[in-house]
Amino acid sequence: MANQSLLRIAKDEDIRNLKALILGTPGSPYEYGFFEFSVKFGPDYPSKPPKVDAKTTNNGRTRFNPNIYAGGKVCLSILGTWQGELPGEEWSSAQGLESVLWSIQSLMSNDPYANEPGFEGRTTDEDKKKNDAYCAKIRHETIRIAVLQKLEHMFGIQSDGSLAKPADLEKWHSDTSDSEEDEGEDGKPKIKWEPFNDWQKRRFLWYYETYLNTIEAEAPKYKEGDNFEVMPFEGGSNTMSGTFQYVQLGKRLLRVKEVIQQETANWAKDGLIVKQRDSSKAYAMQGQFNVVKHNQTNGGIPNIDLELENDNPFVWIMTYFGRPESNLDGGVFKIRVSISVRFPEEQPRVQVVTPMYHHRVSKDGILCYQANKPDEMKNHIQMIVHAIEEECPPYDPRTIVNPEVAKLFFGSADDKKKYNRSQRRSAQDSLDFAE
Repeated sequence: MANQSLLRIAKDEDIRNLKALILGTPGSPYEYGFFEFSVKFGPDYPSKPPKVDAKTTNNGRTRFNPNIYAGGKVCLSILGTWQGELPGEEWSSAQGLESVLWSIQSLMSNDPYANEPGFEGRTTDEDKKKNDAYCAKIRHETIRIAVLQKLEHMFGIQSDGSLAKPADLEKWHSDTSDSEEDEGEDGKPKIKWEPFNDWQKRRFLWYYETYLNTIEAEAPKYKEGDNFEVMPFEGGSNTMSGTFQYVQLGKRLLRVKEVIQQETANWAKDGLIVKQRDSSKAYAMQGQFNVVKHNQTNGGIPNIDLELENDNPFVWIMTYFGRPESNLDGGVFKIRVSISVRFPEEQPRVQVVTPMYHHRVSKDGILCYQANKPDEMKNHIQMIVHAIEEECPPYDPRTIVNPEVAKLFFGSADDKKKYNRSQRRSAQDSLDFAE
C-alpha cells in the first residue's frame, strides 16, 4: 500500500532529535503494537551511530526483548551498544537511520528468546517451551502496553473507564507519561511532542479485529491472574513481570474503540461550529468539496456520487455504485467520510455504512486505505475507490482489517470462490439496505 510502512519517523524542531515508531511485525507476538523510540544524533554523526532509546517500556518497568531493556537501552552492534561477532556488524558511516530501525524491528520476531547471547540456535524442547512462554507474555504486554496504554493515555481514559475532565488532562498526561520530558530554556517542562497520535488511532481501528482475535484465542489458555514465566536472562528491574489479564484487556479494548468512535462523531459537531463562525478552515474544506464535486460532474470517478451531510463541509457522504462486471456490480453503498477540523494533521476516518463484504473493510465498516497526497481530499476519494476496486493486490498483512474475510480472499481457489459469492451477495443485499 502506497506510503504504508512499518516505520514512522518524525522530526522535532531540533533536527538532531527524532522520534521513531515501529509497528509490531504482523504474525509475531509484537503484532501491530506501537513501539516508540527516541533517536539523537551527536556532533560526530555519521562517523558514529545515533543514540537510540526505547520509550515503550511501561515507565521503565517492562523489558520487551532480550535486546530492548526496560531502562530503554537498545543492544545492537550497529549502535555500538553490543559487541558483534561477525565482520560488518558494526556501525559504518554508509549506514543510516532506516537501517538502524530495520535492525531493531528484526529483533521483534517469533523467536525473541534466541536474541539473548548463549540462547541463539538452541532447539531443545525446553528451549522451545521457554520461547513459547516468552512469546505468550510479550503478546499480552504488547496489547496492554504498546496498544491500550498508549491510546488510554491519549484520551485520558482512567482505570474505571471514565475520561479525565479537561481541566485534569494536563495533570493526567504528566502523571501517566511513559518518559520524562526535557526542560525548556525557562526551566519549565516542554510541551510533550506527540507526532504519532492520529496515526495510531487510525490503525487501532484498522487492527481492532486482530487485537480482539488475539484476546479471544489466548484468554482460554490462562486463568485471570496467572503469573508470567520468568526467563533465565531476566533479573532485577530488567524484566517483563506481570500476570495474564485477558478479560480486563478485552473490556479496555472495547472502551478505547468507543472513545475513538465518539471522537469521530464529535468531528461533525466541531465542523458545524467552525462553519457557523465563518472559519477559514470551513471555507477551505468547502472549497475542496466543490473541486471534487465539479470534477465529478465533468467525468471524474464514474461510479460515485458525493453530498455533504447536513450541509457540513467536514462530513462527506459518498454513494458508491458497484463497478460493472465486478462482484459489486449493481450494489449501492453509502460511505461516510468524517473529516477533522485539524485536517490534514488528523486524517479522515472512513466508514462503509452499508454492509460490504470486503477484505479491506472491517466488520464495523472501517475502510483501510492510504492517500498518496494526504492534504488533498480529491486524492482521498480516489484512494478510497481504489481500495474497494483493486482486484489483485499483493498480499500485505498491514492492510488486513477483516482477518476472516482476508483469509478467503488470499486463500485457495475454493476460498476465493466463497469470497466472490459473499461479495456478490453483499451487493444484492445493499439494495434492501438502501430502502
